[in-house]
Amino acid sequence: MKEEKKAEEIIEIEDKRPEYLKKRVLVPSITGIIFLLCGIFYGIHTVYYKSTDDAFIEGHVITVAPRVAGPVLKLNIEDNQEVKKGDLLLEIDPEDYSAKLRETKAKLKEAKAALVNTENQVTKSLSDLDFARADYERYSKMHTKGIASKQDYDASSNKLTAAEANNKSAQARYDEIKASINRLEAEVDQDELNLSYTKIYASSDGRITNRTVEQGNYVQVAQPMFAIVPEKMWIVANFKETQLANMKPGQPVKIKIDTYGGKKFSGKVDSIQRSTGARASLFPPENAVGSYVKIVQRVPVKIVFTEDISKYNIVPGMSVVPEVKVK
Repeated sequence: MKEEKKAEEIIEIEDKRPEYLKKRVLVPSITGIIFLLCGIFYGIHTVYYKSTDDAFIEGHVITVAPRVAGPVLKLNIEDNQEVKKGDLLLEIDPEDYSAKLRETKAKLKEAKAALVNTENQVTKSLSDLDFARADYERYSKMHTKGIASKQDYDASSNKLTAAEANNKSAQARYDEIKASINRLEAEVDQDELNLSYTKIYASSDGRITNRTVEQGNYVQVAQPMFAIVPEKMWIVANFKETQLANMKPGQPVKIKIDTYGGKKFSGKVDSIQRSTGARASLFPPENAVGSYVKIVQRVPVKIVFTEDISKYNIVPGMSVVPEVKVK
């Protein structure tokens, strides 16, 4: 009787517990189920999708540098200005190169005049040589028959020798002037090129960036002055090697750009690099050492946009998070 009464008291005490204490028993179970479902969803998601935050926007950056030196005479660009292919961007003072071209053309004209004179000398020397050769042959036959004297024979031989030497000298002079003309013609071509290099045109559509030149600056050959960045952009995503088993070109990609956090862009896998980033670096690691530690390598994957992004301000260097659907 005492034990039954004690049991009834315990039941009565449990029934009198506040409602919030009774509900606490169910809370851990619901929370656990939520975490379990989240874990299952994440596991399935990682099987079908591969993502990385080691990814950045890339694009062509065309660095513009002069091919001739001189002061900047005209500067037709501003920072971040849009330009079209063929636009005149900058002009270097052309006066020095124009003067050099006129000087070379004058030398070429003189050389061509000298060549005409030398051609006449060569023609005359050939005529003299033919006459001296015929005279020598005539005196040689006469001397053999005893008709001509030894003195006349020797004189004709000396004239032939002199005519041959004169002809060789004239021909050598002609060849020298001809070579000089060829050299001067090459110099004219180079001077014309140098003069044309004083005007720098846009090689592509794009936007001016990294401008460091001002009107009046003296620029040197190969000195970077500014860059042109075309509109075309793509993504280089460095995925872990363990993420590449099922990745291949053509797979769809959802792209999240940090600048546009609420927007997901569409893209696709374009190609996968044939080496890891470490192996393709300037100083690849030397793995054949005693202190080797295995590190998961990353492989660059090129991803291209499949939608128009021209209305967005997307530039090289921006951070992105691509998500590739591999299954």
